[in-house]
Amino acid sequence: MPDHAPSSTRPGGDALLGIGFVLVWCTGYIAGKAVVGHAAPLTSLALRFGIAAVLFGLVSLAARVPRCSRAELWHSAVTGVLMLALHFGAVYVAFRMGANAGVSALVIGAMPLLVALVATLDGSERLGAWRWFGMGLGLLGVVLVVADRVDGATPLPAWGMLLLGLVGITAGTLYQKRHAAQLDMRLALTIQNGAASLVLLPFALGEGFHFDNTLAFYWPLGWLVLVNSVGGFALLFLLIQRGAATQVAALFFLMPPVTAVFGHFTLGEHLTWLKGAGFACAAFGVWLTTRASGRNTD
Repeated sequence: MPDHAPSSTRPGGDALLGIGFVLVWCTGYIAGKAVVGHAAPLTSLALRFGIAAVLFGLVSLAARVPRCSRAELWHSAVTGVLMLALHFGAVYVAFRMGANAGVSALVIGAMPLLVALVATLDGSERLGAWRWFGMGLGLLGVVLVVADRVDGATPLPAWGMLLLGLVGITAGTLYQKRHAAQLDMRLALTIQNGAASLVLLPFALGEGFHFDNTLAFYWPLGWLVLVNSVGGFALLFLLIQRGAATQVAALFFLMPPVTAVFGHFTLGEHLTWLKGAGFACAAFGVWLTTRASGRNTD
């Protein structure tokens, strides 16, 4: 059956949720860059997701959230492995292999198109011409923003890991929407983060579980846990629960341009007219893709 987005009755609230999610999620790229400078990549992820699982678990216990069925537990665990462990793990390994940041943003930036294509092929959603046009504009915006950072230096194995990360976040988004969006958010995120941490733990041990015992590591890790894993994943869960998968995925077109703006103010990265044009294209593309909220065709 086509996926009717229930968010049509509260567009203003969902718009605020979407803006908050994009802003919170983008800070993770800045904090993540700081963390991997002081820790092995998969070690930092195992710690991040493990601590987040404990925090969500404590909240669930305090709120006396009812236990879930085995099927619900399984679905949430699969979502966590796909969206968190596979996606972030593959991207972090790609960075270690020498992946260029622009290439990484470009590959993962194709996620909304892939989600839309899969959802269309399996019949769960139907996108009209204007929404497909919006998808195209969104991807063009990503290309314009990262164009000056894309080069031929990224090795082939790193490309493979980036594509694996793309598959992970795409499959995780679709799987959560269809199988794991109705469970209580606090319990679901406990399971998702816990499953991701357990899957990554053997790889982290293979890295020697290395991290610097300094504030330069703990400050950005704390931000990743409290702001991105707790705040960002909670917002993403609510958006997937309330909207169509393609509408939520389209927000990821905004990640590279918003991250570029953050990088300008926090890392001194240069903003150009091309990046500004990319920001405009991405924003208009997202608006076109999400404006038909609650409808399956344009």
